[in-house]
Amino acid sequence: MESNNKPVPSLFEWAGGMQAFETLFDKFYDKVLTDDLLRPVFEHMSPQHRLHVAHFVAEVLGGPKLYSDSEGSHFKMIQKHLNRHLTQEHRKRWMDLLLQTADELVLPDDPEFRSAFVAYLEWGTRLAVINSNLREVTESPDAPMPQWGWGVPGGPYQA
Repeated sequence: MESNNKPVPSLFEWAGGMQAFETLFDKFYDKVLTDDLLRPVFEHMSPQHRLHVAHFVAEVLGGPKLYSDSEGSHFKMIQKHLNRHLTQEHRKRWMDLLLQTADELVLPDDPEFRSAFVAYLEWGTRLAVINSNLREVTESPDAPMPQWGWGVPGGPYQA
C-alpha cells in the first residue's frame, strides 16, 4: 500500500527500529523492578528477558526475525507465561508503565501508530493473562508468530 507515492513503513520502522524497542523495554523493566505490584512477578527474570521481549515485540510489529530465528517461538513465549497467575491488575500496571515509558522516550505518538501499538499490547497482554492461568499450552508448537500491522487507519499520515 502506498500513500502519496510513499511506501507505508512497518510499525517497527515507524517506531524507530530495533534500538527504539531495545531502549523501550530496557527502561520499562527498570520501572517494573521498582514497582510494588510487578516486582515480585519479574524480579527473578533472566538478564536476557528485556532483550527477548524487545525482539519479540519488534518482530510482531514488522521487524527482523531475531526472536523466532534464535530466541524462541510464539509457542515458547506462551510456555513462559504458564502458571504465573497474572491478574488484570498486573496487566493494567504493565500497560501503564510501558506506555509511560514510550511517552518518556518519545516513541511516535501520532494517532495511527499509537492506535496500532496499543491494540497489539492490549491483545498480547490479555492473552498473557489467559495463558498464565493455564497449565499447558493449547496452541500448536508450529503456530506462526503473530504479525501486527497498521489496522484500520492503514498507515501513518504522511503529508
